[in-house]
Amino acid sequence: MELKKNTKANVARNSSLYFAIGLALMLFLTNYAINYKTYDKAVIDIGMIDMEEELDEEIPLTEQLRTPPPPPPPPPAAPEVIEVVEDEVEIEETVIESTEVDQEEEIVEVEEIEVEAVEEDVEVPFSVIQNVPIFPGCEKGSNAVQRKCMSDKISKFVNRKFNTELASDLGLSGRQRINVIFKISKSGAITGVRARAPHPGLEKEATRVINLLPKMKPGKQRGKAVTVPYSLPIIFQVQD
Repeated sequence: MELKKNTKANVARNSSLYFAIGLALMLFLTNYAINYKTYDKAVIDIGMIDMEEELDEEIPLTEQLRTPPPPPPPPPAAPEVIEVVEDEVEIEETVIESTEVDQEEEIVEVEEIEVEAVEEDVEVPFSVIQNVPIFPGCEKGSNAVQRKCMSDKISKFVNRKFNTELASDLGLSGRQRINVIFKISKSGAITGVRARAPHPGLEKEATRVINLLPKMKPGKQRGKAVTVPYSLPIIFQVQD
């Protein structure tokens, strides 16, 4: 006769479950034992709080400002005195004479009125003028030749008359540039000289030299003399 084992009587069947439950229980007890704390019992006197004292609020005394009463309104203005004028007063009437011409009135002939033409001061740049101003000694040649001759003559004149030692006397050094603008009027005179330089002394010297230029033959545009603006840069090197 064979012996049959009862599956319900097998203790090892749920051993893993019992092990897990036991392990969780041990961890819980260990954690509780570690975190367990004890405190000394002491009597704490929290005292008594009187709420009535805190509820008493001091209200500051305020003084009511008494504003002065408004000033009384000004008295009404006196009515204007109206003068009564009698109807018998005669008023002078202004008589406007008629300007209409009667048929019997002679008509006076008016002489011709001469209108004088006012010449405008027209300015034409040196680069586009038809006939350039003529510097003394540049009368010969075409317009292009006269243009180049005038520029060369002005540059040589300025180089000869300009005091280059002035820059060193003023304490300047290096390369100096002066921009000069002037006009050659319809009469050929030099007018409207303006200069711009690093120092006022150089501007004054450049103005002095340009005003020494000789009188020229004025430039012409369409056969009429016009004013010609001219710009001239003056550049020199100051020797240290």
